[in-house]
Amino acid sequence: MSIVDDIAFPAPRQSGCPFDPPPAYRRRATRLTLWDGNPCWLLTDYQDVRTVLSDRRFSADARNPGFPILVRGQQELRNETPSFLRLDDPEHARLRRMLTTEFLIKRVEAMRPGIQRIVDEALDAMVAHGPPADLVAEFALPIPSLVICELLGVPYGDHAFFQRQSSRMLDTTAPAETTRSAFEALTEYLTELASGRQGRADGILAKLAARSDLTLPEVAVTGLLLLVAGHETTANMTSLSTLALLRHPTQAERLREQPELINGAVEELLRYLTIIGSGLPRVALADVELPGGTLVRAGEGVLGMLSTANRDEELFPGGAELDVTRDARRHLAFGFGVHQCLGQPLARAELQIALSTLLRRLPTLRLAVPFDEVRFRNETVIYGLRELPIAW
Repeated sequence: MSIVDDIAFPAPRQSGCPFDPPPAYRRRATRLTLWDGNPCWLLTDYQDVRTVLSDRRFSADARNPGFPILVRGQQELRNETPSFLRLDDPEHARLRRMLTTEFLIKRVEAMRPGIQRIVDEALDAMVAHGPPADLVAEFALPIPSLVICELLGVPYGDHAFFQRQSSRMLDTTAPAETTRSAFEALTEYLTELASGRQGRADGILAKLAARSDLTLPEVAVTGLLLLVAGHETTANMTSLSTLALLRHPTQAERLREQPELINGAVEELLRYLTIIGSGLPRVALADVELPGGTLVRAGEGVLGMLSTANRDEELFPGGAELDVTRDARRHLAFGFGVHQCLGQPLARAELQIALSTLLRRLPTLRLAVPFDEVRFRNETVIYGLRELPIAW
Protein backbone atom coordinates (compact mmCIF):
# COMPACT_ATOMS: atom_id res chain seq x y z
CA MET A 1 0.00 0.00 0.00
CA SER A 2 1.23 3.49 -0.87
CA ILE A 3 0.59 6.48 1.41
CA VAL A 4 0.73 9.87 -0.28
CA ASP A 5 0.41 12.84 2.08
CA ASP A 6 -2.39 11.53 4.29
CA ILE A 7 -4.09 9.33 1.66
CA ALA A 8 -3.54 5.60 1.32
CA PHE A 9 -3.92 3.91 -2.07
CA PRO A 10 -6.16 2.02 -1.99
CA ALA A 11 -7.77 3.74 1.00
CA PRO A 12 -9.88 1.75 3.49
CA ARG A 13 -13.65 1.90 3.14
CA GLN A 14 -14.66 0.50 6.53
CA SER A 15 -14.90 3.84 8.35
CA GLY A 16 -18.56 3.84 7.33
CA CYS A 17 -20.48 1.62 4.94
CA PRO A 18 -17.97 -0.70 3.23
CA PHE A 19 -19.78 -0.16 -0.08
CA ASP A 20 -19.14 3.60 -0.02
CA PRO A 21 -16.06 5.27 -1.52
CA PRO A 22 -13.26 5.80 1.00
CA PRO A 23 -13.69 9.09 2.90
CA ALA A 24 -10.19 10.11 1.79
CA TYR A 25 -11.38 10.13 -1.84
CA ARG A 26 -14.39 12.37 -1.25
CA ARG A 27 -12.53 15.70 -1.21
CA ARG A 28 -12.58 17.86 -4.32
CA ALA A 29 -9.62 18.16 -6.70
CA THR A 30 -6.50 17.84 -4.55
CA ARG A 31 -2.86 18.21 -5.58
CA LEU A 32 -0.56 15.56 -4.11
CA THR A 33 3.12 14.75 -4.26
CA LEU A 34 3.70 11.06 -4.92
CA TRP A 35 6.33 8.91 -3.19
CA ASP A 36 8.71 9.42 -6.16
CA GLY A 37 8.39 13.22 -6.01
CA ASN A 38 6.03 13.55 -8.99
CA PRO A 39 2.99 15.86 -8.66
CA CYS A 40 -0.44 14.32 -9.08
CA TRP A 41 -4.05 15.50 -8.95
CA LEU A 42 -6.74 13.46 -7.17
CA LEU A 43 -9.91 14.09 -9.18
CA THR A 44 -13.31 13.14 -7.79
CA ASP A 45 -15.99 15.01 -9.79
CA TYR A 46 -17.76 13.13 -12.56
CA GLN A 47 -17.16 15.73 -15.29
CA ASP A 48 -13.47 16.11 -14.40
CA VAL A 49 -12.90 12.35 -14.42
CA ARG A 50 -14.82 11.84 -17.66
CA THR A 51 -12.86 14.65 -19.32
CA VAL A 52 -9.51 13.16 -18.32
CA LEU A 53 -10.50 9.74 -19.66
CA SER A 54 -11.70 11.08 -23.00
CA ASP A 55 -9.26 13.94 -23.72
CA ARG A 56 -6.22 12.77 -25.69
CA ARG A 57 -4.09 15.41 -24.03
CA PHE A 58 -3.98 12.95 -21.13
CA SER A 59 -1.78 9.90 -21.72
CA ALA A 60 -2.30 6.34 -20.46
CA ASP A 61 1.30 5.40 -21.25
CA ALA A 62 3.10 4.62 -17.98
CA ARG A 63 6.49 5.23 -19.64
CA ASN A 64 5.78 8.95 -19.96
CA PRO A 65 7.52 11.20 -17.40
CA GLY A 66 5.15 12.15 -14.61
CA PHE A 67 2.81 9.20 -15.04
CA PRO A 68 1.45 8.43 -11.55
CA ILE A 69 2.90 5.21 -10.14
CA LEU A 70 1.34 4.62 -6.71
CA VAL A 71 3.18 1.48 -5.65
CA ARG A 72 6.92 0.84 -5.89
CA GLY A 73 6.25 -2.67 -7.19
CA GLN A 74 4.52 -1.22 -10.26
CA GLN A 75 7.53 1.03 -10.88
CA GLU A 76 9.53 -2.16 -11.41
CA LEU A 77 7.29 -3.09 -14.35
CA ARG A 78 6.90 0.25 -16.15
CA ASN A 79 9.57 -0.54 -18.77
CA GLU A 80 8.26 -4.04 -19.54
CA THR A 81 6.33 -4.60 -22.78
CA PRO A 82 3.08 -2.68 -22.09
CA SER A 83 -0.40 -3.97 -22.76
CA PHE A 84 -2.66 -1.81 -24.93
CA LEU A 85 -4.21 -0.54 -21.68
CA ARG A 86 -0.97 1.40 -21.13
CA LEU A 87 -0.50 2.68 -24.67
CA ASP A 88 -1.84 5.70 -26.54
CA ASP A 89 -3.09 5.75 -30.11
CA PRO A 90 -2.09 4.76 -32.71
CA GLU A 91 -0.40 1.77 -30.99
CA HIS A 92 -3.30 1.35 -28.58
CA ALA A 93 -5.83 1.25 -31.42
CA ARG A 94 -3.69 -1.17 -33.46
CA LEU A 95 -3.56 -3.74 -30.67
CA ARG A 96 -7.10 -3.22 -29.42
CA ARG A 97 -8.60 -3.70 -32.91
CA MET A 98 -7.15 -7.21 -32.99
CA LEU A 99 -9.48 -8.16 -30.12
CA THR A 100 -12.60 -6.14 -30.87
CA THR A 101 -14.50 -8.89 -32.69
CA GLU A 102 -13.94 -11.31 -29.79
CA PHE A 103 -15.93 -9.05 -27.45
CA LEU A 104 -18.66 -7.70 -29.74
CA ILE A 105 -22.12 -7.72 -28.17
CA LYS A 106 -23.34 -10.14 -30.87
CA ARG A 107 -20.52 -12.56 -30.05
CA VAL A 108 -21.19 -12.31 -26.32
CA GLU A 109 -24.92 -12.87 -26.83
CA ALA A 110 -24.06 -16.15 -28.58
CA MET A 111 -22.04 -17.13 -25.49
CA ARG A 112 -24.98 -16.72 -23.09
CA PRO A 113 -26.15 -20.38 -23.19
CA GLY A 114 -22.61 -21.50 -22.35
CA ILE A 115 -22.35 -18.99 -19.51
CA GLN A 116 -25.72 -20.14 -18.18
CA ARG A 117 -24.49 -23.74 -18.21
CA ILE A 118 -21.36 -22.77 -16.23
CA VAL A 119 -23.48 -20.82 -13.71
CA ASP A 120 -25.95 -23.68 -13.28
CA GLU A 121 -23.19 -26.25 -12.80
CA ALA A 122 -21.45 -24.11 -10.17
CA LEU A 123 -24.71 -23.59 -8.33
CA ASP A 124 -25.65 -27.28 -8.61
CA ALA A 125 -22.35 -28.27 -7.00
CA MET A 126 -22.76 -25.71 -4.22
CA VAL A 127 -26.33 -26.76 -3.46
CA ALA A 128 -25.43 -30.47 -3.58
CA HIS A 129 -23.17 -30.30 -0.54
CA GLY A 130 -25.56 -27.97 1.27
CA PRO A 131 -25.01 -24.87 3.40
CA PRO A 132 -22.94 -23.22 4.63
CA ALA A 133 -20.90 -22.39 1.54
CA ASP A 134 -18.33 -19.81 0.48
CA LEU A 135 -19.87 -17.94 -2.43
CA VAL A 136 -16.47 -16.54 -3.48
CA ALA A 137 -14.67 -19.88 -3.82
CA GLU A 138 -17.62 -21.95 -5.00
CA PHE A 139 -19.52 -19.57 -7.28
CA ALA A 140 -18.15 -16.07 -7.88
CA LEU A 141 -14.60 -17.10 -8.78
CA PRO A 142 -15.09 -20.30 -10.83
CA ILE A 143 -17.63 -18.76 -13.23
CA PRO A 144 -15.52 -15.94 -14.78
CA SER A 145 -12.40 -18.12 -14.55
CA LEU A 146 -14.04 -20.85 -16.63
CA VAL A 147 -15.43 -18.34 -19.13
CA ILE A 148 -12.16 -16.48 -19.69
CA CYS A 149 -10.20 -19.73 -19.89
CA GLU A 150 -12.52 -21.01 -22.62
CA LEU A 151 -12.27 -17.71 -24.49
CA LEU A 152 -8.49 -17.45 -24.27
CA GLY A 153 -7.80 -21.14 -24.75
CA VAL A 154 -6.12 -21.43 -21.34
CA PRO A 155 -6.45 -24.77 -19.47
CA TYR A 156 -8.87 -24.31 -16.57
CA GLY A 157 -6.84 -26.89 -14.67
CA ASP A 158 -4.25 -24.14 -14.20
CA HIS A 159 -6.73 -21.75 -12.54
CA ALA A 160 -5.27 -22.10 -9.04
CA PHE A 161 -1.87 -21.02 -10.39
CA PHE A 162 -3.01 -17.93 -12.27
CA GLN A 163 -5.47 -16.87 -9.55
CA ARG A 164 -2.68 -17.04 -6.96
CA GLN A 165 -0.22 -15.14 -9.13
CA SER A 166 -2.72 -12.46 -10.14
CA SER A 167 -3.62 -11.88 -6.47
CA ARG A 168 0.06 -11.42 -5.67
CA MET A 169 0.53 -9.03 -8.59
CA LEU A 170 -2.46 -6.86 -7.58
CA ASP A 171 -1.55 -6.75 -3.87
CA THR A 172 -0.46 -3.19 -3.11
CA THR A 173 1.15 -4.27 0.18
CA ALA A 174 3.47 -6.79 -1.47
CA PRO A 175 7.21 -6.08 -1.83
CA ALA A 176 8.40 -5.05 -5.29
CA GLU A 177 10.12 -8.41 -5.80
CA THR A 178 6.81 -10.21 -5.18
CA THR A 179 5.03 -8.09 -7.79
CA ARG A 180 7.77 -8.73 -10.33
CA SER A 181 7.93 -12.45 -9.53
CA ALA A 182 4.16 -12.82 -10.07
CA PHE A 183 4.30 -10.84 -13.32
CA GLU A 184 7.18 -12.95 -14.63
CA ALA A 185 5.49 -16.21 -13.65
CA LEU A 186 2.33 -15.27 -15.52
CA THR A 187 4.07 -13.92 -18.62
CA GLU A 188 6.27 -17.03 -18.81
CA TYR A 189 3.19 -19.23 -18.51
CA LEU A 190 1.32 -17.32 -21.23
CA THR A 191 4.39 -17.23 -23.47
CA GLU A 192 4.52 -21.02 -23.34
CA LEU A 193 0.83 -21.21 -24.21
CA ALA A 194 1.19 -18.75 -27.05
CA SER A 195 4.18 -20.55 -28.50
CA GLY A 196 2.05 -23.65 -28.95
CA ARG A 197 3.29 -25.95 -26.23
CA GLN A 198 -0.07 -25.92 -24.41
CA GLY A 199 -3.55 -24.47 -24.76
CA ARG A 200 -6.34 -24.66 -27.34
CA ALA A 201 -5.71 -23.78 -30.95
CA ASP A 202 -9.05 -21.94 -31.28
CA GLY A 203 -8.55 -19.61 -28.31
CA ILE A 204 -7.74 -15.90 -28.50
CA LEU A 205 -4.18 -16.52 -27.38
CA ALA A 206 -3.49 -18.91 -30.26
CA LYS A 207 -5.13 -16.54 -32.75
CA LEU A 208 -2.90 -13.69 -31.59
CA ALA A 209 0.20 -15.88 -31.67
CA ALA A 210 -0.55 -16.77 -35.29
CA ARG A 211 -0.34 -13.14 -36.38
CA SER A 212 2.84 -11.93 -38.05
CA ASP A 213 2.40 -8.36 -36.81
CA LEU A 214 2.68 -9.23 -33.10
CA THR A 215 5.72 -10.21 -31.09
CA LEU A 216 5.52 -13.04 -28.57
CA PRO A 217 5.93 -10.60 -25.63
CA GLU A 218 3.03 -8.53 -27.00
CA VAL A 219 0.88 -11.65 -27.20
CA ALA A 220 1.82 -12.71 -23.66
CA VAL A 221 1.13 -9.32 -22.06
CA THR A 222 -2.20 -9.03 -23.92
CA GLY A 223 -3.14 -12.47 -22.65
CA LEU A 224 -2.09 -11.42 -19.15
CA LEU A 225 -4.36 -8.37 -19.23
CA LEU A 226 -7.35 -10.39 -20.44
CA LEU A 227 -6.75 -13.28 -18.05
CA VAL A 228 -6.31 -11.20 -14.91
CA ALA A 229 -9.02 -8.64 -15.70
CA GLY A 230 -11.36 -11.34 -16.99
CA HIS A 231 -11.63 -13.22 -13.71
CA GLU A 232 -10.60 -10.77 -10.96
CA THR A 233 -13.06 -8.00 -11.75
CA THR A 234 -16.16 -10.11 -12.45
CA ALA A 235 -15.52 -12.46 -9.52
CA ASN A 236 -15.26 -9.54 -7.10
CA MET A 237 -18.30 -7.81 -8.59
CA THR A 238 -20.38 -10.99 -8.29
CA SER A 239 -19.62 -11.55 -4.62
CA LEU A 240 -19.86 -7.86 -3.65
CA SER A 241 -23.14 -7.49 -5.56
CA THR A 242 -24.57 -10.51 -3.76
CA LEU A 243 -23.56 -9.06 -0.40
CA ALA A 244 -25.03 -5.66 -1.31
CA LEU A 245 -28.34 -7.28 -2.24
CA LEU A 246 -28.35 -9.27 1.00
CA ARG A 247 -27.89 -5.97 2.86
CA HIS A 248 -30.75 -4.46 0.82
CA PRO A 249 -33.37 -7.24 0.92
CA THR A 250 -36.12 -5.01 -0.50
CA GLN A 251 -34.00 -4.48 -3.62
CA ALA A 252 -33.28 -8.21 -3.89
CA GLU A 253 -36.96 -9.05 -3.55
CA ARG A 254 -37.85 -6.56 -6.26
CA LEU A 255 -35.45 -8.36 -8.62
CA ARG A 256 -37.03 -11.70 -7.75
CA GLU A 257 -40.49 -10.30 -8.49
CA GLN A 258 -39.38 -8.42 -11.60
CA PRO A 259 -36.50 -10.39 -13.16
CA GLU A 260 -36.69 -8.15 -16.23
CA LEU A 261 -34.99 -5.44 -14.14
CA ILE A 262 -31.71 -7.38 -13.94
CA ASN A 263 -29.91 -5.56 -16.77
CA GLY A 264 -30.51 -2.15 -15.22
CA ALA A 265 -29.78 -3.52 -11.76
CA VAL A 266 -26.33 -4.68 -12.89
CA GLU A 267 -25.57 -1.15 -14.15
CA GLU A 268 -26.65 0.23 -10.79
CA LEU A 269 -24.51 -2.28 -8.89
CA LEU A 270 -21.52 -1.40 -11.08
CA ARG A 271 -22.08 2.28 -10.26
CA TYR A 272 -22.80 1.75 -6.58
CA LEU A 273 -19.87 -0.58 -5.86
CA THR A 274 -17.17 0.63 -8.33
CA ILE A 275 -14.46 -1.88 -7.44
CA ILE A 276 -11.41 -0.14 -8.98
CA GLY A 277 -9.82 0.94 -5.70
CA SER A 278 -7.10 3.42 -6.69
CA GLY A 279 -8.60 5.29 -9.61
CA LEU A 280 -7.45 5.41 -13.22
CA PRO A 281 -4.04 7.08 -13.78
CA ARG A 282 -3.14 9.47 -16.58
CA VAL A 283 -0.48 12.12 -17.19
CA ALA A 284 -1.08 15.48 -18.90
CA LEU A 285 0.76 16.04 -22.18
CA ALA A 286 -0.27 19.71 -22.25
CA ASP A 287 -1.79 22.28 -19.90
CA VAL A 288 -5.51 21.47 -19.53
CA GLU A 289 -8.20 23.31 -17.57
CA LEU A 290 -10.82 20.85 -16.36
CA PRO A 291 -14.59 21.57 -16.17
CA GLY A 292 -14.33 22.07 -12.40
CA GLY A 293 -11.72 24.81 -12.88
CA THR A 294 -8.60 22.82 -11.99
CA LEU A 295 -5.59 23.65 -14.17
CA VAL A 296 -3.46 20.56 -14.76
CA ARG A 297 0.00 21.41 -16.08
CA ALA A 298 1.86 19.35 -18.65
CA GLY A 299 3.79 16.57 -16.93
CA GLU A 300 1.44 16.37 -13.95
CA GLY A 301 -0.27 13.09 -13.18
CA VAL A 302 -3.96 12.67 -12.45
CA LEU A 303 -5.96 9.94 -10.73
CA GLY A 304 -9.58 9.75 -11.84
CA MET A 305 -11.47 8.36 -8.85
CA LEU A 306 -14.27 6.33 -10.40
CA SER A 307 -15.87 5.49 -7.07
CA THR A 308 -16.60 9.10 -6.17
CA ALA A 309 -17.45 10.12 -9.74
CA ASN A 310 -20.11 7.42 -9.74
CA ARG A 311 -21.68 8.93 -6.61
CA ASP A 312 -21.83 12.47 -8.08
CA GLU A 313 -25.20 13.86 -6.97
CA GLU A 314 -25.57 15.98 -10.10
CA LEU A 315 -25.57 12.88 -12.28
CA PHE A 316 -27.00 10.37 -9.80
CA PRO A 317 -29.33 12.04 -7.26
CA GLY A 318 -29.40 9.99 -4.08
CA GLY A 319 -26.32 8.20 -5.36
CA ALA A 320 -25.29 6.98 -1.91
CA GLU A 321 -28.28 4.62 -2.01
CA LEU A 322 -28.67 1.40 -4.01
CA ASP A 323 -31.73 1.57 -6.30
CA VAL A 324 -32.09 -1.25 -8.83
CA THR A 325 -34.64 0.81 -10.79
CA ARG A 326 -32.22 3.72 -11.33
CA ASP A 327 -31.01 4.57 -14.82
CA ALA A 328 -27.29 4.25 -14.10
CA ARG A 329 -26.06 3.83 -17.67
CA ARG A 330 -23.81 6.91 -17.51
CA HIS A 331 -21.62 5.36 -14.81
CA LEU A 332 -17.84 5.19 -15.31
CA ALA A 333 -17.20 1.78 -13.75
CA PHE A 334 -15.76 0.54 -17.06
CA GLY A 335 -13.85 3.76 -17.65
CA PHE A 336 -14.63 6.07 -20.57
CA GLY A 337 -13.20 7.05 -23.92
CA VAL A 338 -10.91 4.97 -26.12
CA HIS A 339 -9.54 2.98 -23.17
CA GLN A 340 -12.87 1.94 -21.70
CA CYS A 341 -13.03 -1.74 -20.79
CA LEU A 342 -12.94 -3.95 -23.87
CA GLY A 343 -14.59 -6.86 -22.04
CA GLN A 344 -17.58 -4.95 -20.66
CA PRO A 345 -20.21 -6.81 -22.77
CA LEU A 346 -18.89 -10.12 -21.38
CA ALA A 347 -18.76 -8.82 -17.80
CA ARG A 348 -22.34 -7.57 -18.06
CA ALA A 349 -23.57 -10.90 -19.41
CA GLU A 350 -21.82 -12.88 -16.67
CA LEU A 351 -23.16 -10.64 -13.91
CA GLN A 352 -26.70 -10.63 -15.29
CA ILE A 353 -26.81 -14.41 -15.59
CA ALA A 354 -25.02 -15.19 -12.29
CA LEU A 355 -27.06 -12.79 -10.12
CA SER A 356 -30.46 -13.53 -11.65
CA THR A 357 -29.87 -17.29 -11.37
CA LEU A 358 -28.70 -17.01 -7.77
CA LEU A 359 -31.74 -14.94 -6.74
CA ARG A 360 -34.17 -17.22 -8.56
CA ARG A 361 -32.82 -20.55 -7.37
CA LEU A 362 -32.00 -19.57 -3.77
CA PRO A 363 -34.95 -17.46 -2.54
CA THR A 364 -33.88 -17.89 1.10
CA LEU A 365 -30.25 -16.89 0.50
CA ARG A 366 -28.72 -15.24 3.58
CA LEU A 367 -25.41 -14.55 5.30
CA ALA A 368 -24.09 -17.42 7.39
CA VAL A 369 -22.11 -15.06 9.66
CA PRO A 370 -22.81 -11.62 11.14
CA PHE A 371 -22.14 -8.84 8.64
CA ASP A 372 -19.30 -7.39 10.72
CA GLU A 373 -17.43 -10.70 10.35
CA VAL A 374 -17.32 -10.49 6.55
CA ARG A 375 -13.72 -9.85 5.45
CA PHE A 376 -13.04 -7.37 2.66
CA ARG A 377 -9.98 -7.21 0.40
CA ASN A 378 -8.64 -3.72 1.06
CA GLU A 379 -5.07 -4.33 0.00
CA THR A 380 -5.69 -5.00 -3.70
CA VAL A 381 -6.21 -2.71 -6.66
CA ILE A 382 -9.58 -4.42 -7.21
CA TYR A 383 -11.87 -4.21 -4.19
CA GLY A 384 -13.66 -7.37 -3.14
CA LEU A 385 -14.24 -10.05 -0.51
CA ARG A 386 -11.93 -12.70 0.86
CA GLU A 387 -14.86 -15.04 1.30
CA LEU A 388 -18.64 -14.78 1.62
CA PRO A 389 -20.16 -17.40 3.95
CA ILE A 390 -23.79 -18.00 2.93
CA ALA A 391 -26.69 -20.28 3.79
CA TRP A 392 -30.18 -20.86 2.35
